Amino acid sequence: MDDLLLAFYGDDMTGSTDAMDAFARSGIETVLFLDPPDSEAIEREFPAADAVGVAGTSRSMTPATMKDALPPVFESLAALDAPLVHYKICSTFDSAPDIGNIGRAIDIAADTFENDAVPVHAAAPPLDRYVVFGNMFAEDIDDVYRLDRHPTMRNHPMTPMDESDLRRHLSKQTDRSMGLVDVLTVDEGLDETRHELVETVREGAEIVFLDGLDDNHLRTTGGVIWETYGDDRDAPSFVVGSSGFQYALADYWRAAGIVDRTPEFDALAPVDQLLVMSGSASPLTAAQIDAALDAGFTGVRIDTVNLVDPETVDAARERAFEEAREALDCGDSVVLYTAHGPNDAAIEETKRRAQETVGAPDDVSEFIGREQGALLRRLLDRTEIDRVCVAGGDTCGHVTPVLDVYALQTRFPLAPGSPLCTAHSRTGRFDGIEIALKGGQLGGTDYFVRARDGVDEWE
Repeated sequence: MDDLLLAFYGDDMTGSTDAMDAFARSGIETVLFLDPPDSEAIEREFPAADAVGVAGTSRSMTPATMKDALPPVFESLAALDAPLVHYKICSTFDSAPDIGNIGRAIDIAADTFENDAVPVHAAAPPLDRYVVFGNMFAEDIDDVYRLDRHPTMRNHPMTPMDESDLRRHLSKQTDRSMGLVDVLTVDEGLDETRHELVETVREGAEIVFLDGLDDNHLRTTGGVIWETYGDDRDAPSFVVGSSGFQYALADYWRAAGIVDRTPEFDALAPVDQLLVMSGSASPLTAAQIDAALDAGFTGVRIDTVNLVDPETVDAARERAFEEAREALDCGDSVVLYTAHGPNDAAIEETKRRAQETVGAPDDVSEFIGREQGALLRRLLDRTEIDRVCVAGGDTCGHVTPVLDVYALQTRFPLAPGSPLCTAHSRTGRFDGIEIALKGGQLGGTDYFVRARDGVDEWE
């Protein structure tokens, strides 16, 4: 194994494949593991890897759980001797003091990494995520919104965003002092940006945000972080950021001649049947479901209301399985879904049933995710389907372990941030299966249709 350029931990499954996709689009060989690998495992199975990641779940962890779960992961990644270890966060900075606390992750990382300050690179222009004067903006279906006015993020069920200034948002999660290198400085280029970063740290900032609005800014910020914290250092440095940081590093590495490869992907051939499992309630996923139904998919709604009731769970489980099985036996592609957009009445009805029912699961989201994973495996076990799409971060996190997946590599960049992957599984039936693990807010409206019908050239 040649020296790794980067190791990263993704705070959820779809965010982790997003990071892998960003590198793959630049020809940077990346492997995503479900558990921290050691150097011997990488050398044995993936000797060409330039970067490795671990798909985690800290986005849905409490601070107490993070305190137990993150230290061994950080220590394992540091032991790989990559110059940088990246804590990969959601491109919309999903976090809160009580869940997915990014500030707490930074505090924990200080016990493993020794950099004087932690740079935070949240902007991801290729995904239509921007940071200007410390405030984040993100595209929805029809427009770009400040994060606290974003139709999805302001109403997020776990981490609603009521503050677009990322410094103010993060200040509720850590006591560390914060600074900013703003867009006007970044616009002046690498030398001025690096000078401002160093000065901001010298003045006492322990966390420093870097603005980003376009690809030129990415090249600058990627270069600044690499030259300041990655290149020619005796120990790995810790960095926080979205997949925009992968895009930024890749762009700088190409410009500096550190990496010089042309990404190549075989055309994605069509398949007779595609199986989709959606646990996302985002408006974009709803539009993707509609497009799939219009293109001939059979839709199967999973009855989550009855699924969370111990007296009706078996019937609800079997009904979803039988409806999907019958459609698959007829040769149809199938999309199973738990919700159709954020205003789906089933969302509140499911919560209410769980609250009112003795013996209902305490964590409804986790329970439904496990049920979806088990349902998907049952359907795959009785078919020869070899291409699957899963939508929704929590759902993706429950599906991969059920399929005994231990590593993923990019098969085809189906949409920015949402690649189709090749799965490496300990179970022969699932080893080599093609699986897309898609965040709810990513991909075009025809994402599922393109996954079924194939694509000649990647975008």
